[in-house]
Parts: sequence; structure tokens; C-alpha cells
Amino acid sequence: MLRTLDLRGSRPSPAELLALVPRAETDVTAALAPAGRIIDEVREHGGSALLDQAERFDGVRPAAIRVPADELRAALEALDPAVREAVESTIARVRAASAAQIPAPVTTVLAPGAVIEQRWQPVERVGLYVPGGKAVYPSSVVMNVVPAQVAGVRSIALASPPQADHDGRIHPTIAAVAALLGVDEVYAMGGAGAIGAFAYGVPDLGLLPVQRVTGPGNVFVAAAKRLVAGVTGIDAEAGPTDILVIADASADADFVAADLVSQAEHDELAASVLVTDSAEFADAVRVRLEARVAATKHSARVRTAVEGPQSALVLVDDLEQAAAFANAFGAEHLEIQVADVDATLARIENAGAIFVGPHSPVSLGDYAAGSNHVLPTGGTARHVSGLSAATFLRPQQVVRYDEAALREVAPVIATLSTEEDLPAHGEAVTARFER
Repeated sequence: MLRTLDLRGSRPSPAELLALVPRAETDVTAALAPAGRIIDEVREHGGSALLDQAERFDGVRPAAIRVPADELRAALEALDPAVREAVESTIARVRAASAAQIPAPVTTVLAPGAVIEQRWQPVERVGLYVPGGKAVYPSSVVMNVVPAQVAGVRSIALASPPQADHDGRIHPTIAAVAALLGVDEVYAMGGAGAIGAFAYGVPDLGLLPVQRVTGPGNVFVAAAKRLVAGVTGIDAEAGPTDILVIADASADADFVAADLVSQAEHDELAASVLVTDSAEFADAVRVRLEARVAATKHSARVRTAVEGPQSALVLVDDLEQAAAFANAFGAEHLEIQVADVDATLARIENAGAIFVGPHSPVSLGDYAAGSNHVLPTGGTARHVSGLSAATFLRPQQVVRYDEAALREVAPVIATLSTEEDLPAHGEAVTARFER
């Protein structure tokens, strides 16, 4: 089942830990060339290219790329009431948590008449991507749309791949949740082509370019995001999901096994990692993991994931070393199930989202915690944060100086502009006092 990485009796350096952490065998670089060709097709041929790509990659040719408004309304009317209630509950929780992510404006008075105002300005237009593939993700509609709305984004476009099982339409649950959230600009397009369409626009569809693209996807979506990053903003290059659990002997082995399986269910390349200082607990997890993998619906997919090189059981001497390993791994989802949670949490620097204690499983965050589940994968949590309302905001400084305040700093500007051999900078200030 899980391969073992035994670090007991050693103290690897941060650089050595980076080399040791398990990773999925995916290479975004290898997908750059084909993703680039797909984007170029969309730039050159517009909507017809998107239709051809749908037929080629999704196995179906949509009747239209832009989803008609009546189709969105019909999907919402047909939505199972229990699903609608669950989605509305999630929307409320994510909206409340996202509101807390809006930084407050701050005014700094440096001297009389010298004021810097810090404001946070939303982007005008965004393109939100909701993947298809092995599952349907209405929760990802919520996680993308709600923070953008909370941030104050005025123009929201959403894309999801057309489904062969639904005659080329996007999944009806995706359409229904978009309608529930008031998003009426929805496109049946997927993969790198959708990302290119968002970045450059598609005139024949009336699709205008966006200022930011967000949402998870496969390796070609990640590659496309990298390619358009100089044209539009992106959230992150999301890849296969991962979970890392730090647990000691006080944890429940069955809970941990269940959580490892829950993320392995997503994809054969998903990473499930347990880090523990107890060999006995590790053995108990192995037993429960085998039972849960055998019993779960997507057993073959889960088994491939947990037996892959990206998954491991890591034995360490103590929880300090466990935290060091977790920081090197940079987990998308980090669970801490230990007796002294706060001591371990204090050592954590790198994680997309952190789930503390036996009753905060990752699947809680996937749906109903109120936190966002669009998170950095593949170790990028070491330098990237998860999707939030702040993703759609840009900090701007507004400078207000009066004449007296400018006169006070004029010598500073003159000195520095002379030192940098940019005299016109200083002259732009002194010109205001020469009349």
C-alpha cells in the first residue's frame, strides 16, 4: 500500500527535505507546447476552434459555446431541492468567510498635509474555470464565484467543459449553481482552449478578455495558465490534489485512513501522505487504509494513487521533524491530528489550508467549512496562497501631499535624483516652487 520513507535517526536539511518529498510524476513544462498550440487555435479561429476542440477532447460538439439563459434557468428549476439546500448553505458559509478576507482601507498621515491612502481595488472582469473530468464540481462554482462577488468584481464569466453525457451541454448541476449565484455568462468550453479564450477574448462569441483567471484543472489547464500569465492574472497552476496528515499515537487510525482515501479518490495522481512519530500508529493506519481502499466506490483509482510515488508513509523521530517535512512538502491540505495541536501548528509555515483536530477533515473544507477549496497544489503552497476574496483585489496607494508637505521633502528628492543621475525627477519638484 503506502511506501515507507523512514527519516528516523536523521536530520535532513531543508534542501535535503525538498529532494525527499514525494511528488506526482507530472510535468507542466511538457504540456506547454501542446497547450500553446491549442491557445493559438482559439486566437486565430475563435468559436469554431473551441467547437473543434470540444469534439476532439470532450467527445462531443456543443450546439453553442455560450450557454443560453433559458438553459441556465431550466437547470436551476430542475435542481434537486436537497442539493439546492446544501449549495445555499455552502454559499452562505463561504460568503461569510470570504468577507473576512477583505483588507480594510488604511490612511497613514506622515506629516501635516502628507497622506498615503491604502485601498484595495477589485479587478473589473474575471474568468472562472470549473473542471469536468472524473467528477462534477458544483462546489467549485461556489468557491470561485462567491469570493469574486464579495471582492466586488462586476463582470464574471464562467467556463466548464461540455459533457458527452448531456448532449454537449455543461453539467446541469454546474449550470444550476451558476444561475443560483446570478452568473449568466457561462461557456461550454474546457481545457487550455478555455483559458486562452478568457485571456485573449473571442470576438465572434462576444467574449471579452478578462483580467484574472482562476480555478483548478488538469496539466493542460495549468500549462495554459502559465502561458497566459503575462497577459492576464492567474490564481495558481493547480494540479493533482494532495493531503498530508501529521499524526501521533493519540490520533484515530481509521479517521486518518479515511482522510487519505478521500483525497486519493480525486485522481490517480493524487498524493496521500502520512507523517507520524509512531511506528505502531503507522501500522494501524496501514490496516485501516487497506480495508477502506477495498471498500470504497472508486477503489481502483484510489489504490493507484496511494501506491504511486507521490504518496508515502513518513516515519520521523518527533513532531518537530514532522513539521519540517510538512513545510518542505507544502501541502494543499494539511491535517494536524496530534495531542498538542498548538505546538505543531506554531511550527507550520507552508500549507494551502490547515485542518486541526479529529473533527476537521479535509472534506469539510471541500464543501461546508466556509473556507475555500481552490488551493495551491504540487508544493506551490510554499509560495502561493489559496483562492480568496483578496485574489480579486489589487492594493493601490493614493498619494495626497499639499504644497507645504511637498516643500518639506523636496531636498530629499533633489538629493536622491542627483545621486541616481535623474535630475528631471528633482526638477519636477523644484518647478513647483520657482514661480
